[in-house]
Amino acid sequence: MRYAQGGGLTDAGRAARERIRLQAVERFERGEKSREIAAVLRVSERSVERWRRHWRERGEAGVLSKGSPGRPRLSEKQVAKLERELERGPLVHGWVDQRWTLARVKTLIGRLFHVSYTVEGTWRLLKRHGWSWQQPARRAIERDDDAVDLWKKEVWPRVRASRRPATDGSSSRTRPVSR
Repeated sequence: MRYAQGGGLTDAGRAARERIRLQAVERFERGEKSREIAAVLRVSERSVERWRRHWRERGEAGVLSKGSPGRPRLSEKQVAKLERELERGPLVHGWVDQRWTLARVKTLIGRLFHVSYTVEGTWRLLKRHGWSWQQPARRAIERDDDAVDLWKKEVWPRVRASRRPATDGSSSRTRPVSR
């Protein structure tokens, strides 16, 4: 086999695969057999047969690359609009708090552009355009640092303390220790 199966190809990789398919088309036109073509191009016979079928059905266009399967579905203009809407905040779009979650962004994309993304796809889209996950820059106003320190010093050691006595015992819960 000339190339590994699976995705993740760059544009150059896709172009290389397309060149191999076009070489196969030249050989189809000369009347060569699938087995010979597969041997010369170092691909499977099954792939050659599939390419031949596509070539018969749609001509040369049937074997051309269809482009990246993971290409963005939003144009640059749509991404710019999405960014403006995200900057307006979730409250404007009907949510009750100021948190943008991936699920909310996904819903917003669907509402604005009638395009469906997965949550993971939404994350990739945002990351590709410079957005990142965020955490609050400040602590909650209600936080009482003195109470937190007191809890850490007095309550936590008691909670963390072992419940079982550190004595020898039986592995059986029903029988007393045998001596």
